[in-house]
Amino acid sequence: MNDQKPAPPPPLRVALAQQNFVVGDLRGNAERIVRLAREARANGARLIVFSELSLTGYSPEDLLLRDDFIAAAADAVEEVARAAAADIDLIVGAPVREHGHLFNAALHLSDGRIAHRCRKRSLPNYEVFDEKRYFSAGPDEACVFRVDGVALGLTVCEDIWQPHAAADAARAGADCLVNLSASPFDVAKQARRDETLRARIGETGLPVIYVNQVGGQDDLVFDGDSRVFNRAGRCVFRAPPFEEGVWCCDIGADAAACDETPPQVAPVEIIRRALSTGLRDYVEKHAFAGVVVGLSGGIDSALVLILAVEALGAARVKAVMMPSEYTSAQSIEDARLIARNAGVELLEVPITNVFETMLAELAPVFKGRQRDVTEENLQARIRGSLLMSISNKLGLMVVATSNKSELAVGYSTLYGDTVGGYAPLKDLFKNRVYQLAAHCNRERERIPRSIIERAPTAELAPGQLDTDSLPPYPVLDAILEQLIEHDATAAGLAGRGFDAAMVRRVQRMVVASEYKRRQSAPGPKITPRAFGRDRRYPVTCRFGGDPRE
Repeated sequence: MNDQKPAPPPPLRVALAQQNFVVGDLRGNAERIVRLAREARANGARLIVFSELSLTGYSPEDLLLRDDFIAAAADAVEEVARAAAADIDLIVGAPVREHGHLFNAALHLSDGRIAHRCRKRSLPNYEVFDEKRYFSAGPDEACVFRVDGVALGLTVCEDIWQPHAAADAARAGADCLVNLSASPFDVAKQARRDETLRARIGETGLPVIYVNQVGGQDDLVFDGDSRVFNRAGRCVFRAPPFEEGVWCCDIGADAAACDETPPQVAPVEIIRRALSTGLRDYVEKHAFAGVVVGLSGGIDSALVLILAVEALGAARVKAVMMPSEYTSAQSIEDARLIARNAGVELLEVPITNVFETMLAELAPVFKGRQRDVTEENLQARIRGSLLMSISNKLGLMVVATSNKSELAVGYSTLYGDTVGGYAPLKDLFKNRVYQLAAHCNRERERIPRSIIERAPTAELAPGQLDTDSLPPYPVLDAILEQLIEHDATAAGLAGRGFDAAMVRRVQRMVVASEYKRRQSAPGPKITPRAFGRDRRYPVTCRFGGDPRE
């Protein structure tokens, strides 16, 4: 009698495809999938894994409610299955309609057909996610199949964040867990992913292949961060964040090994890549020729200019300086210097004459009233109009320069400095703006030191400083982070040592500024709670700040 166990199958060579798919571009996405599958097979892979909803891009939102879109997606799946190389299997993401229900599915394509369907079981409906609006939950059953003798347990995004799907796959005999994801970036997400994947490994004893989407989509930015963990919970491969690529790993019943392990990236550099990626993809996917940035001589517009040049190249970026009688000579010189440093053309369009003309025309209406914020806002709106006119004439998108601190408390002018198609700093508090500016200067002085060191000012009135209207930014940002990202109460913050009157004042400003934020440009989400789809407050509201006070 032979008691020897059968030899384990040889390792399965798997290609991880971390790609920047375009929402709604079914043909383009399908062609990319087929091309990459063929290239992966030429490099020895037997299986290639793509991200969640890779055929449609994530997230299609209400396109998923259209019958013609779902039918076109089904046709694209069939096209990919037929066109892909016969000797490589694919795992792709696509919406699948069955018996009147729509599922978010991972599809195993083999021999020109759909061999297996894995329907997403856990539908996220929190933060930026709204999947229960579109999809039905898949059945509570494992999706396990073999490719060249290796049993793969297939899951979709949120399924790996819960223990049930992975446990079911292990009980069904899986040798390895495979997860297709479209997981948006935030500064804490990478650590949470590691913790989650190690938890599933600890529960099941199985290695994990995790493939995530990369690229910008409206106000979301996907970092990729695809990785492979072995049975011991050690990460044996991690794809470079915010980079497209296809990487090969050998997955066996007992081991997981990859061709390369790219170097780790510092957190501040990951944030820089997130902002550049979001801006680049917004411009590219909307086919803008380039962008125009209003330079003030301040740190926000300086950082936006550097990000724009990194994302698009200097030839596709124009800068505009629009000085008034309140603009200091230092601001003008700083704007000229950073434009030279960045290699971009600087247009100088003074607003003094326009401003005086408008004041003269409004004089009968303003008669008997003192100058106030009205005249300050008028300057900002003149600048906004000039930027939009340049945008129209030159075919360039205006990039807004407001940061999260300003947007939180309404320290901006509607239809003035808020104009723009995209706002790269929308989810950066002011203190993080300074951190990122210092990071951009790590190799050479791209942002003049005088910009970083000077006190923040809008320069809309003589001697004006931001602290005339706001608490110092370190204090303001500490309060805002608690109020916005942690739903702290004014009373709770006062009990933790914050000045009670200041907290109440900031809270009122946050509530009163919701109408401005609702009309602001989209920008990349980089914190766990950004302004936008994961923080939905009513515009008309008296809880936390009564406008009559």
